[in-house]
Amino acid sequence: MGHNTKLRIVTGMIYFLVLLSFFALKIFVHNLFFDGLILLFGFFGTYEMIRAFGDKMHRSQKIIVMIFSLLVIVVYAVTDFVFTDIFKVQFPDNPITAEGRNYAPHIALVVFFTGVSVIFGLLVFAHTKVDLESTGYTLMSYMYPTVFLVVLIVCNHMERYSDAAIALVFAISPCADVMAFTFGKTLGKKLPAKMSPHVSPNKTLIGGFGGLIGGMIGAVCVFFFYYGLCQPVANNFDFANVTFEWMNLIFFIGIGVLTSAFSQFGDLVESAIKRKLGIKDMGKLLPGHGGILDRIDSSLYAGLIIALVFVIRLMTTG
Repeated sequence: MGHNTKLRIVTGMIYFLVLLSFFALKIFVHNLFFDGLILLFGFFGTYEMIRAFGDKMHRSQKIIVMIFSLLVIVVYAVTDFVFTDIFKVQFPDNPITAEGRNYAPHIALVVFFTGVSVIFGLLVFAHTKVDLESTGYTLMSYMYPTVFLVVLIVCNHMERYSDAAIALVFAISPCADVMAFTFGKTLGKKLPAKMSPHVSPNKTLIGGFGGLIGGMIGAVCVFFFYYGLCQPVANNFDFANVTFEWMNLIFFIGIGVLTSAFSQFGDLVESAIKRKLGIKDMGKLLPGHGGILDRIDSSLYAGLIIALVFVIRLMTTG
């Protein structure tokens, strides 16, 4: 086993333990702890994007992107906390509380577009220092990964299924990666058709198929974790009397396949960005893996589809 492989394994294990620790804090203490992890992702991920673009952006644009990227995440998390943990407890009979009017998404959206307006405003206030091209790079740095991380905040603050949603995001993507690598290594020579040869020449269609299987495996593991552990503990059930819910199992398997497809696409999107910029990795924070964005790129797109599916479920079946 080479030095780089060992380093990648060690770094991967440390990353997994950090995720597991914050997830445990979310379940047993408060979901704000996982918000803190997402905020760290936002800080390092946005920094990596700004660093990757280098002198394509003016210093003032970089400062605005960093400030508002973090502010959007903080505002959503804090506003939801104030409404859920303070306002609903202190004023349970208030009409706003009774009707469940949580304005966290609205306020975060206003802050986000305030950031957009400031970025455009630099064309006026720093007219000689910024241009339309640098504004485009600035908007891209602002939206990626911020928009996707806000979606993870949505998953973390769902009234129901929050634990399952977060577990799915961070279980499906690595399972899909492992199975895609395994299928690609073992069957890639016999079935060499490429998934996207101009973006990521090493990724094969058969590897992508393996990724779908890996997504299913990850989702099934989360299903048994969620309905076999989280729900019984939360409701003081007897493990021997846990009802096996076939329809929910099918639902989770479907999420696994769909999310795996989106997570692999997310990996390709970041590969395309790096190829356009002529760089191998987005950063060096995680030895053997690259930067934070190199590690969470697939999870960002996974969060998008999982949030959508669970929001639709909440709206239709509760």
